[in-house]
Amino acid sequence: MTQYKKTQQDLIAAPKTWLVTGVAGFIGSNLLETLLKLNQTVVGLDNFATGYQKNLDEVQGLVSSEQWQRFSFIEGDIRSFADCQKACSGIDYVLHQAALGSVPRSLADPITTNDVNISGFLNMLTAARDAEVKSFTYAASSSTYGDHPGLPKVEYKIGKPLSPYAVTKYVNELYADVFARSYGFKSVGLRYFNVFGRRQDPDGAYAAVIPKWTAAMIKNDTVFINGDGDTSRDFCYIENTVQANILAATTQNSEAINQVYNVAIGDRTTLNELFNAIKSALADNGVTYEQEPTYRDFRPGDVRHSQADVSKANSLLGYEPKFNISQGIDEAMAWYVRKLK
Repeated sequence: MTQYKKTQQDLIAAPKTWLVTGVAGFIGSNLLETLLKLNQTVVGLDNFATGYQKNLDEVQGLVSSEQWQRFSFIEGDIRSFADCQKACSGIDYVLHQAALGSVPRSLADPITTNDVNISGFLNMLTAARDAEVKSFTYAASSSTYGDHPGLPKVEYKIGKPLSPYAVTKYVNELYADVFARSYGFKSVGLRYFNVFGRRQDPDGAYAAVIPKWTAAMIKNDTVFINGDGDTSRDFCYIENTVQANILAATTQNSEAINQVYNVAIGDRTTLNELFNAIKSALADNGVTYEQEPTYRDFRPGDVRHSQADVSKANSLLGYEPKFNISQGIDEAMAWYVRKLK
């Protein structure tokens, strides 16, 4: 039996109370869905800056009425310490996902990105410490590796940040480490690598590549590739990310606490390969796309290649990604076709 399966069984046997910040967002709503299906009690916090009521509505339709009654929602902002205090009251485990993502957004508006991702993070960290939660698991980022050229990326080797967003995510790690040293507060940081899957927003200027391209293909619009298409990423399906969060929050391994971990597959896919994979998966779902992509300039702040070493998460948390890129694309495309076609 995998560690994740055992953890799921333990949670069903002894339910806990969880706080998911950014609960109406892509990752947050998927965490909510899984936790409710495990009969957990969940408090959600969101200000709908990048999250949507429709995500919560979809989760409600996927769980039983009894499970949905275990969910309570707070419309609030992590930039408000009072909102953070209210959300953390009576919580066992915090899964902190609320943030302003996107490298381009941070380059366009570094002040707001800093306010949400650093000041908001510190509010949450302090409120969780004061509420004496059992653990605090937070969304870190692969952007922290910056200009370090080594592949695959290992947690203890980072370079200089290439964007304001990367700075904010690195500062989160520094604050978490200081709280561990100063207050004995337990936390775990998860460096996400290009997470994708159902409920990831395809619209807006800062949409991620997979939902953006998928929507374009379904609508028979032009797909734009930044650079020559040989840029590569370690794309991680949402189910793997949910697994990592639950394992990190509940770990009983003392050596696993106050650490940061890569959350990915440990593989690399170029943008050209990704284009063909999405095109093929859509064809399997009845969507034919015959256009060729349009190539344009590289995007400022982007790294050329990214690939994770996930051995640390495997050895200390028992993380075993279940979905590879192909399996994740297949599941995601089926969802997007149902929602967008």
